[in-house]
Parts: sequence; C-alpha cells; structure tokens
Amino acid sequence: MAQYLVLIYENEQSWADADESMVGRIHGEHDAFGAKNGASLRGGNALEASSTATSLRRNATGEIVATDGPFAETKEALGGYYVIEADDLDAALAIAKQVPANFGGVEVRPIRDMS
Repeated sequence: MAQYLVLIYENEQSWADADESMVGRIHGEHDAFGAKNGASLRGGNALEASSTATSLRRNATGEIVATDGPFAETKEALGGYYVIEADDLDAALAIAKQVPANFGGVEVRPIRDMS
C-alpha cells in the first residue's frame, strides 16, 4: 500500500470570520471523517495561521536567511494535512474527496518511498 499526503488549503480570512457555530460544525466534520476513515489514516494535524510561519531560504552567497511569513503568499494557505494509506491514487482520491475543506480545497500527493 502507498501513502499519500492530503494537504488542506483554505482561505484563512474565512476561518477568521467564521462564528463558533461554524467552527464547531467543521471540527465535527473532521471528527466524522476520522471516524469513517480511521483504518486509512496514518496521521494529520491542523496548522497555525500562515502568519506564524518562518521561511528559510539561501541567498546568493549560500547563507540561510530566515524571514517571517509563509514560503508563498496566496489567498489560500496550507491549514492542515492528513497522511493516508491507500491501494492506489484512485483510492486515495476517494478518501480525499471526503476531507472537509469548507473554505478551499485539498491537494493529494504520493509520499515518496525512500527505502
């Protein structure tokens, strides 16, 4: 079986504007997703806002420079992820279609086996 990373990209402003009822409903949807797909889940977490990110890059001289903020500034930011195990990409996509992403969407990428 292969492993896949399901990246959840959503509009952070929509999260900031959501009331407690909406946030509670979405958290409940993630709980239900976990209960339904627990046999395939290998991990996952929500991430803090992209404003808390620190990006590391090499400058022209090869020195590593730290800057505040995400690697790329976009309307939708990486807000969380799941690591799933599935027989193939089609099976992974079937699981990923169930991930609650009320303010955006998800990206599915195979995890490279480095062994």
